[in-house]
Amino acid sequence: MNKDAALLAIVGPTASGKSSLAIHLAKQFRGEILNCDSLQMYRHFDLGSAKLPVAEREGVPHHLLDILNPEEEFTAGEFARRAKEILAVVTSQGKLPLIVGGTGFYLRALLDGLFSGPARNRELRERLQQRAAQKDTGYLHRLLRRLDPPSAEKIHPHDTPKLIRALEVCLEARRPLSELFREGRDPLQGYQVLKLGLDPPRAELYEGINRRTRALFEGGLVEEVRGILAKGFPKTVSPFQSHGYREALEYLEGKIGMEEAISVAQAKTRQYAKRQMTWFRKEAGVRWFSGFGTDRAIQTEVSNYISDEWPDRAD
Repeated sequence: MNKDAALLAIVGPTASGKSSLAIHLAKQFRGEILNCDSLQMYRHFDLGSAKLPVAEREGVPHHLLDILNPEEEFTAGEFARRAKEILAVVTSQGKLPLIVGGTGFYLRALLDGLFSGPARNRELRERLQQRAAQKDTGYLHRLLRRLDPPSAEKIHPHDTPKLIRALEVCLEARRPLSELFREGRDPLQGYQVLKLGLDPPRAELYEGINRRTRALFEGGLVEEVRGILAKGFPKTVSPFQSHGYREALEYLEGKIGMEEAISVAQAKTRQYAKRQMTWFRKEAGVRWFSGFGTDRAIQTEVSNYISDEWPDRAD
């Protein structure tokens, strides 16, 4: 290994077993885990975010979990800044940092850096959200396609937060986001990054998503949502827009029945997993493993790969 510090990144779709693999590797390679899942950063949103309970973390330190209240906003740039601070501390202690999660844009912000774009404009954002609510679901994407076609190609038509940010940049900077993005960025330096990806068979992944989603609803997701509302947080906070939570809210409001809530949440989670894989497939330098992170055979295969790449890391 060269003089740079080692950094491990584990990517893959939801329900692929990233957390299980991370725990296994952290115990073997003296590691600490940095969460890279945007929803898991919010307090109180535990079941629907698949946040690993403390008892199941097997003593492995976790960072960037439960750091935000539900009404707080958090950006990829803020994630990158906080993550860099934690990386410095973890590596100074001789530990291996593992970046783990499915929010690909956060990982890219950390590793590749972000452009220095305009600050958030709450008034403009609210106007865009209102226009989106008044128009059909494709309105924001069509608007971005006119202002910044390259960015529109990379952002899913239903990904409202990213569409709003891209439009905000275009309107505030009076230049396309894609043009600004090509200009100076601040990539992570001083680390040798090893990227590992989990790619389970699609049919098995979808079956697992369906089972997990049903188990969430039957195991307390609705009660979790009811409890969050009882704490005084409005249904408009951004974590409630996530798949599973949105359907649980609609069930509580009497808009849909339980079976429909489960079915819609299953479908949206499968679609999300597909978008995640599309994103991560474009991530350069990922070593893919064809299975789930919960499988012992995959865990052994990944461990052997890391040991070959970094022979001085294993105990």
